Order: sequence, then structure tokens, then C-alpha cells
Amino acid sequence: MGPSVRAKKHLGQHFLKEPVFAEKIANALSGKGYDKVLEIGPGMGVLTQYLLQKDFETHVVELDRESVEYLYAHYPQLSQRIIQGDFLRLNLREIFSGEPFGLVGNYPYNISSQIVFNMIANRDLIPEMAGMFQREVAERIAAPHGSKTYGIISVLTQAYYDAEYLFTVPEGAFNPPPKVKSGVIRLVRKEGYTLPVDEALFTRVVKAGFNQRRKTLRNALKSLTLECDKEAIPYLDKRAEQLSVTQFIELTEAIQSS
Repeated sequence: MGPSVRAKKHLGQHFLKEPVFAEKIANALSGKGYDKVLEIGPGMGVLTQYLLQKDFETHVVELDRESVEYLYAHYPQLSQRIIQGDFLRLNLREIFSGEPFGLVGNYPYNISSQIVFNMIANRDLIPEMAGMFQREVAERIAAPHGSKTYGIISVLTQAYYDAEYLFTVPEGAFNPPPKVKSGVIRLVRKEGYTLPVDEALFTRVVKAGFNQRRKTLRNALKSLTLECDKEAIPYLDKRAEQLSVTQFIELTEAIQSS
């Protein structure tokens, strides 16, 4: 192997060096409903090598030029499927001509939440995602209602995807080791399902509820200046973290129809 790539702090790079975890992430993808996969931030290809053994067609997007050169040199079979760029700026419809694809990666910590929100915005294209996050972010995405970690990203993700926390990865599995443990989750899109309320309003209600999570929803939602009959709205005496995704949808429905 040639010289290795230097991890760059400003890109949030922590290269996975333990193959056993890389293989488990690759195995977390079922391939159901898609035959193409996009890996975000492959670095030196520790996860990529296992994805290339799968039945699906693997593409990678990498911002770091040094990593891109490494991939060209060590994974010639990928050469037509390496995109140098920022995942958050890609037109995901263009890459696969509107075909569905799976999403996977050891996600750069500094943009991991944005990756999830971008996935939600393009969910008609992405039936499944598996990936590694900072453990607390992974736990938050998959958190059940009522838990301290349950928040905006939990509700907005679980409205469209079933979330499962798969396993924890220790700091020593990376180079350089991060200061925190990592967690791997899988998200599987809910099929044949449409949110029965206005999505923009749903998002506003969820964000307003959690932005003042210690207050009851009656007080937290005041910032929305809702012109509606408060008595007809359910759950206003509860706090945001007490509401399940279904109850948030019911709350939004009541606000929308009042």
C-alpha cells in the first residue's frame, strides 16, 4: 500500500482502522429496493473494500483531494464512480438519474446531522441508510420518546424511517482516535407511507416544541403564534419529549385543521 492519508481536523476525519467494524457496517445494508450505494467520506477505503464485495454498485463521494488520489491509486475498479465534492451540495437526483440508492459511511462528525436531514429531504430516493456517527448523535437519532436524548432529529427522522441502533465502536478503532465513542445505526424507510399533515408545519411544530423542551407545549408553541382554538388541541399540557412521533403528527393535524 502507498503512503496513507493524513487525517484533517477541519474535515472531521477519523479514519476507521479496524476492518471488523467496517465489515459489520457493510453487512448492515440489506440492498432491498436499490442496487446502487453511495458511500460518504470513504477516506482510504476501509469500508469501501467490503462494499465492493457486495452485489450492489458502489459509488463514493469524498471532499478531500488526498483521499481521492489514494482511492484512484488503490481501487482502480472504482475510478468511474468517485465523486470529488461535498455530499451536502450534490444533486442526488442527477448522480443516479433518479434511481433509488442506499447511503452508507463513517460520517464526518461535523456534518453528520446535516447528512441525515439531507437524506430526509431526498427520502424518495433513499430506501435505506447505515452509518457511523458520534455515539450520542446515533443514540439521539434512534431514541424512543420519553428519553433524555429524544429530540428534533429523533422525531423528524422517525417520521419517515424506522431507526435501529446496531452497535458501539470504541475510540481506539480509529486513527486518530476521537474523544468519544461512535455508534452505528440503520434507517429503513417506511414504505407506502405519507405524512398526513403539512410537512413544513410538522417540522415547525417539532422544532418549536424542543427548542424550549422544559416548557409545556402550550408555552413552547407560543413562538408559532398559532391562530387556533387552543382548547381543541391535544397534548398541550405535555412536554415535547413525552410525545411519540404519532402524537406529534396528531398535534400538527389538530393545529392544521383548527
